[in-house]
Amino acid sequence: MFVTTKGRRKKMKKLTKIATVIIAASAILVGCGKSNSSSSSSSASSKAVSGKITIVGSTALQPLVEKAAENFQTDNSKVSITVQGGGSGTGLSQVQSGAVTIGNSDIFAQHSDGITASKLQDNKVAVVGMAPVVNKSVGVKNLTMKQLRNIFTGKITNWKDVGGKDQDIVLINRAEGSGTRATFETNVMNGETAAKSQEQDSNGTVQKMVAETPGAISYLAFSYVTSSIQEVSVDGVKPTDANVTTNKWKIWSYEHMYTKGTPNAATKAFLDYMKSDKVQKSLVKELGYVSISKMKVQKDANNKVTDIK
Repeated sequence: MFVTTKGRRKKMKKLTKIATVIIAASAILVGCGKSNSSSSSSSASSKAVSGKITIVGSTALQPLVEKAAENFQTDNSKVSITVQGGGSGTGLSQVQSGAVTIGNSDIFAQHSDGITASKLQDNKVAVVGMAPVVNKSVGVKNLTMKQLRNIFTGKITNWKDVGGKDQDIVLINRAEGSGTRATFETNVMNGETAAKSQEQDSNGTVQKMVAETPGAISYLAFSYVTSSIQEVSVDGVKPTDANVTTNKWKIWSYEHMYTKGTPNAATKAFLDYMKSDKVQKSLVKELGYVSISKMKVQKDANNKVTDIK
């Protein structure tokens, strides 16, 4: 078949247009392939963290860590997290020995006997307020700091001497090694020694005993204060989160999660999650703690309080 020069030109233009469309379509497909590959890589990377994390220590911090761990594992199914109590002293000694991944503590590592703080990495994840609590039958809702101290040293032994019922005071203290006890003694006892009394290992046990024992008094993390017991103001100041943030309420401490040196990938991911807005702006408040970001003051290992500028 004979084709004119003009016909050949039209045919060439048509082929060029078709080739251009094919090349453009190929570029789009390649671009989409790269985007999907990047997205898949990012998604795989976010889910790649895996490992086993064992956490032991402070019972004051335990409820927050347990709930955060539950939520974290929902999005990170390859990470297994076990959370147990035992007290701050146990948490610090266990993490130092390498027996656990994280040691929870209400106190700075420097304050625990046998602990070399320089070997541990401190992660402050919240602030906890602690309040004196009494059995509802005693009829007391406010004490001066001196009265509170005299009750725990055994100088005051009947509630009638501080405006309550004619009823013997039953002291319930925390066990040695408890961070809650260390915080209470540092901020209340002024160097005086507590009278001998029954001692309990956990906030949960103390809460139950105070509620069921007529005349009982002890102290608890805010997160354990319920309607079954009566919290006590000190010098007319109520134990509230707002008063903790300014140090108007003085019985408080940081909640520390210590690791032995640099944490592995899974542990770091969980600690980052504990400090994230998802935990700090919702879970922390819901469970009765104070977010680090809300504090207007800061406290060092020597219990010196200064304003945050």
